[in-house]
Amino acid sequence: MDVELVGHALSTLPDDDDHPYRTGPWQPQTSEWRADDLTVIGELPADLDGVYLRNTENPVHPAIAGRYHPFDGDGMIHVVGFRDGKAFYRNRFVRTDGFLAEQETKEPLWAGLAEPPKKSLRDGWGARGGLKDSSSTDVVVHAGVALSTFYQCGDVYRLDPLTLDTLGKSAWTPSTWGVSAHPKSDEHTGELLFFNYGKEAPYLHYGVVDADNHLVHYVDVPLPGPRLPHDMAYTENYAILNDCPLFWEPELLEKGVHAARFHPELPLRIGVIPRRGTTEQVRWFEAESTYVLHFVNAYEEGDEIVLDGFFQDDPEPQDRGDGSYYQRMFRFLALDRMQSRLHRWRLNLRTGAVKEERLRDRVTEFGMINGRFGGRRNRYAYAATGVPSWFLFSGLVKHDLATGTDEHYAFGEGVYGSETAMAPRVGSTGEDDGYLVTLTTDMNENRSECLVFDAKRVADGPIARVRLPERVSSGTHATWAAGSSIPGWRTADTMGRALRMES
Repeated sequence: MDVELVGHALSTLPDDDDHPYRTGPWQPQTSEWRADDLTVIGELPADLDGVYLRNTENPVHPAIAGRYHPFDGDGMIHVVGFRDGKAFYRNRFVRTDGFLAEQETKEPLWAGLAEPPKKSLRDGWGARGGLKDSSSTDVVVHAGVALSTFYQCGDVYRLDPLTLDTLGKSAWTPSTWGVSAHPKSDEHTGELLFFNYGKEAPYLHYGVVDADNHLVHYVDVPLPGPRLPHDMAYTENYAILNDCPLFWEPELLEKGVHAARFHPELPLRIGVIPRRGTTEQVRWFEAESTYVLHFVNAYEEGDEIVLDGFFQDDPEPQDRGDGSYYQRMFRFLALDRMQSRLHRWRLNLRTGAVKEERLRDRVTEFGMINGRFGGRRNRYAYAATGVPSWFLFSGLVKHDLATGTDEHYAFGEGVYGSETAMAPRVGSTGEDDGYLVTLTTDMNENRSECLVFDAKRVADGPIARVRLPERVSSGTHATWAAGSSIPGWRTADTMGRALRMES
């Protein structure tokens, strides 16, 4: 392994920090690495070609008022790249305006999610307002560039998908509203579909960026009031948005208090709009009350749109009085407390009827698919299992939606995974003809690895383990970008030249 320390962030976190989401498997990194020719246990297949990218909240300062939330940390992107049976690794902080300002002042400047916005020392960002735009939630690749986003809406930061150098902000980002996490990159059209939300009418917007990175469509999607959407889906012809009945309590919001409450008396509303549709073309379908954190995929089947996602049986878990202070405070992040299960909604475009069914009894979330099947009928979904009472991933599951069977792999006690991306092998012919890739945080061995699975045989365990230069913080959202989608990746005759390390 050829390793070089290339950067270091200033941190003011206390040496005796006891916050569980800043210690243990969530201990943040301050170092930025360049690591090439990584050590591999097993053998990397030559037809695994491209990059796995993961975003993570990575705090370097304590909370401004002492109430740190796990989503307050600065964005850090990790990339593990594969070519010709070899692998490289990079990690970089996203150079957001907020990160750079706090590095300069050497202190926190913005209130976190669990703190009053008035505590912020500077004007902030986000649907709530007064937040630091950490760009720490999601990462996708569009038009050959990695894009990082924040779930409370903010600027879309552009990064080189190989070096992770921050390239600035996307010029098309709506200036007042920003963009929410989970924009969707359609591999068939090259388009990027996105939404944003806020506290002012119309409360939601939907937009399209074309394959040449130009904003070509942007419309209002009026809602009854401020809402907290987190994800969207799409088909070949439609975008799917949502109005979930978990939102800031209106009476408290008038007093400047941002307290989210679940309203089981209200339905889940699913919005369908043609991909270049107008505000007047939005159609709403009502379904059983729940909150949907993440959708898996959607596709058209006759008169129906088939939409798969994770139904929460308990979107607002009650404080049972057991567990630690932090387990109780962040109980709404634990999959077992939310009781999230794979679910299907069928939206009939002709009659307006909705049919829904539970697809699994097992609690899973953070579902991924082969990106080539985005908006098309898919058979497989790859999801995470959770550690009871904590926001940690204990294993992965391959859901077969055709047979109703699952394959499961557990990482093992003290080992925690990330969102698992599906990497089609070069020349693949089937939906699961490829590999699954994820990062792990191993507290037993004090190290991190990138695991590679044969997507056809998940339960057999990883076919290769790639050692990283440092144990990385546990994290969530990730994506895969094929080498063919990255400018210069295959025109260079070696990995070093593709990474611009060789002349």
